[in-house]
Amino acid sequence: MYFIGPEAEKRFGQRHFMGMTAVFLGVPEFTVLAGRNEIGKVDPYLLVEEVQGPRRLLLSGRSWQVTYIDWKRRRCFVEPVESGGRARWTNTGFAGTSLELTRAMREVLLGADPPVKLTRRAVDQLADQREKCSSLVHPGGNVIMRADDGDLKWWTWAGFRANATLTATLSEVTDPGHRFNDQYIRLREDLTPAAWRELIADAESRLCLPEVNKKALDGLKFSEALPERLAVATLAARLADLDGARRVIEEPTRFVSVV
Repeated sequence: MYFIGPEAEKRFGQRHFMGMTAVFLGVPEFTVLAGRNEIGKVDPYLLVEEVQGPRRLLLSGRSWQVTYIDWKRRRCFVEPVESGGRARWTNTGFAGTSLELTRAMREVLLGADPPVKLTRRAVDQLADQREKCSSLVHPGGNVIMRADDGDLKWWTWAGFRANATLTATLSEVTDPGHRFNDQYIRLREDLTPAAWRELIADAESRLCLPEVNKKALDGLKFSEALPERLAVATLAARLADLDGARRVIEEPTRFVSVV
């Protein structure tokens, strides 16, 4: 049996416990402020992902550097900078694009035609995209592509949550900046095919949850009522896709170089 004690009354009792009965299903966007001026709103993932150096956003046509984040009020304070800002928008908060949707995109690039009537312009654009992305997709598995500048990307086409899980599991070879998206994961440039095969051999047995910024706990409803360890695990579990990550690991990997 659970009941309200003095500490729960102190933390949640304002306005007759309205915070415990009101539920909001909208994406928890953060308001971005430069001084007192509101610049716009951003996806919360941009504020919790690990970054190397200052955190920068791309909003309203220019770059901004984050100076302070008010997690409880969902406000982010910024100042203008010359460049380096990043933008990201998803339909499901932290989850990004699903494995199913991202794989459907991959199938279209491999030649599957959408079951709809396409205009001539759409047909031409689709053919152009298939040609441009021909080295990024492979019907027999996934692709690790090395560009002529040495940049190495693992094109998993697995969706954001599966790629977040794979990035955490293979942290020894993923990019230190944890740069990944729904389609690919950036890897260390010195990774060799032999080292990759050795690393991936036991990866399925050691899948782990993605890392989350502990400051994001302030935005988790009722986080005060949870031990920090459990609150962090809750956010990590919401961000993970273990089945999707396992599916990618089981697929053959093809190394290619593009000049």
